[in-house]
Order: sequence, then structure tokens, then C-alpha cells
Amino acid sequence: MKLEIYAADAGSQLELQYADGGIKAGFPAPSQDGITESIDLNRELVRHPSTTFYARAEGCSMVNCGIDDGDLLIIDKAIEPQEGDIVVAYIDGEFTLKRFRPDRSGRCVWLMPENEDYTPIKVTEENDFIVWGVLTYNIKRQLKR
Repeated sequence: MKLEIYAADAGSQLELQYADGGIKAGFPAPSQDGITESIDLNRELVRHPSTTFYARAEGCSMVNCGIDDGDLLIIDKAIEPQEGDIVVAYIDGEFTLKRFRPDRSGRCVWLMPENEDYTPIKVTEENDFIVWGVLTYNIKRQLKR
């Protein structure tokens, strides 16, 4: 999965109307007379403004965990990766988005795709490798009609 990476501008503020009663995905609910609450997505989605970046997903290696081509990703470089996290990794000159799986022996790391058509990437000390950041949010595009 290829990534286009952008810096996050968390200094701006944009208050958007917010339906604080929720939107029912089951049976319809009575409508709210007026939406009085607002939400700022920067405050809601960005924990560490100076280390947060956006990226656009390109490819389908992570489709089985819900990340599709064109999704907007929010990545935080301040978070230490844990086993099972989805990370942006820089390996041998390229960025990739994969699930982080340290080997129990401590001698390697596996970068696992979420699509059986792709092969896991074994990372050893011979590779130029760094975990660049941890995925915190995946924002989906609207489904095409």
C-alpha cells in the first residue's frame, strides 16, 4: 500500500454542527428540532498536533481490516507501536502501511498485510527500517452510488 503524506494543520479551528443524540443506523428516530452542539475535528481526532500527519491510502493490501484505496489516514508519530497496531513503516526507501508484529525471538519484525493476495514483509537488521507512525483514525470516502 502506497501513501501520500501531508502535514496536519491542527492550528486551525472549524466548528461543525454535531448531532449529539447520534444518528440511528437501525429504525428511524424522531428528528431533532435543532442541532445546538458543535465539534472541532482537530480537537477530536488529533492528540499530538506537532507529530500528527495525514496520508491518503493507495492500494488494497489492507482491505480486510477496512482500509481501502483513497481512505484518509490520521497517523501519529508520537505513539510507540505495539503488537497488532497498524503502522506506517519506512523500509528500504519506501513507505508502507501494515500491521506491526514483532517476532517473539526479538530478531525480526513482521509487517503483515490484511489481504491474502499480499505477502508479509520480514524486517531484519539488514533492512533500512523505522516505524514512522501509528494509525489512529481511518476516514472513509462516501460509498459510490
